Amino acid sequence: MTPKAPTATPKGKTGDRTRRRTLWTRTLAALAVCGAAGGGLVVWRALSDDTPAERPVTTEEASRLALSRLNLYQAGPVAVTLTATEGGGVVVRVEGVVDYRTHRGVGSYEVTGASGATGATGASGKTAQTPRPGAAERFDRGLIVWDTGGLGLAPAPKTGGGGTGGGPPWQQAEHIPRSGWSARAYTADPLDSGLQLLIGLGADRPDNPLLLAQSGARWLAREDIDGHPYDRFSGPRAQGTTPGAGAGSGRSPLTYWVDEDGGLRRVSMRMPGLGTPTTLDFSGHDGHAKLPEAPWATR
Repeated sequence: MTPKAPTATPKGKTGDRTRRRTLWTRTLAALAVCGAAGGGLVVWRALSDDTPAERPVTTEEASRLALSRLNLYQAGPVAVTLTATEGGGVVVRVEGVVDYRTHRGVGSYEVTGASGATGATGASGKTAQTPRPGAAERFDRGLIVWDTGGLGLAPAPKTGGGGTGGGPPWQQAEHIPRSGWSARAYTADPLDSGLQLLIGLGADRPDNPLLLAQSGARWLAREDIDGHPYDRFSGPRAQGTTPGAGAGSGRSPLTYWVDEDGGLRRVSMRMPGLGTPTTLDFSGHDGHAKLPEAPWATR
């Protein structure tokens, strides 16, 4: 379509047009200020219109997702961080390493919560003492080992001066015999579910990308973690489930963050009744780590 030529302005109306232009400029400026004060609603809408919606994975994306468990297996021992929300403001954080060839993990754990919380349950399953107002918000801490069958907890070794023993958790755990660990089977709480998922993620062979795509794996978004780009995927759905009409309905409770080479950076797991998912972060191969034998030794 050919654009119309500009219409000449009558000489007597030049001043009116200038005043209207000034008024229009001020109006735009006022709207911009209101938009900023309102949380950038206009900007958010403009950006959200350009955000791609989730979709089924492509063949290339399914292949990367299928390789992620094998890459994790081959990277062991892998530095990991698990963060689980137990409800009531209580959070359990585990930092350690996992060897996927032996299916064993070792680390340190810390249970924290809002000061003044009551009935906080520690990683041992026992009710921790309520901190005094203004006191530290840490309820419990120690060492933790886990494998495919369950987990064990132990106090961190003490130094001669009364402080916590130095060195990484895997090194501290080597000085605690098997009798020094309080072992138990897994339960259905977020910490135990996260540990079970963590120990089972690595695999000595890739998944079948075709089955992943056919089972409902979906691309969700492109995100940055620590300055590096990752694709966020919803995992395959459980057998017998179908996607619903609502957003996220019928979707797998597991979400994966995978880089362009199939490296797994993060996994989150939604837990029934909890708004905050359990999160597993992977920091790559830990060349210095050596998993201890003492917690599993029979002698």
